[in-house]
Amino acid sequence: MKLQDELPVDHRLATVYRFGAGLGGVFLMVFGILGLFDHVGFLDTQGKQTLGLSSNGALSVLSIVFGAILIIGAVIGGNFASTLNMIVGLIFILAGFVGLMVLDSSANRLAFELPNVIFSFAFGFAVVTFGMYGRVSSHLPHDNPYWRERQEHAAPMPSGPKTFVKVIRPGPPNPIGH
Repeated sequence: MKLQDELPVDHRLATVYRFGAGLGGVFLMVFGILGLFDHVGFLDTQGKQTLGLSSNGALSVLSIVFGAILIIGAVIGGNFASTLNMIVGLIFILAGFVGLMVLDSSANRLAFELPNVIFSFAFGFAVVTFGMYGRVSSHLPHDNPYWRERQEHAAPMPSGPKTFVKVIRPGPPNPIGH
């Protein structure tokens, strides 16, 4: 069973997924294009400032590629945009960790500086949040399309006497010494 099989196809949350993907994609495209206009070396470890972030040719090209991917997700929309937002967001969070590891070293091929790392984490979490919005929670409201879709395929509850389940303090009913 694929994740897409249990998700509703058309619902009002698709606008949130499209908005998140489109907004993030446009920002990355603008950042990448402005970075390429600065004529920085492709793998220059120093980079130049673009929109408050350090950039070189490789980071600019990657930004344009991921921006285009997010914009394509926004155009397609729906569950695809939601899943794509989550994947791209996780990639940015991982890039933040990698950028943090290679700061001030010769392995810093994307010219990351601390503002780039902070942006990578913030952007990644924002895009992941757009992708998960209304989709991932243990307490979805009953009018949520994901809750309704999951309830249609849920196994019927067994009939018979109700049983008491201790939830607040699991463990033995009468602990020794109390």
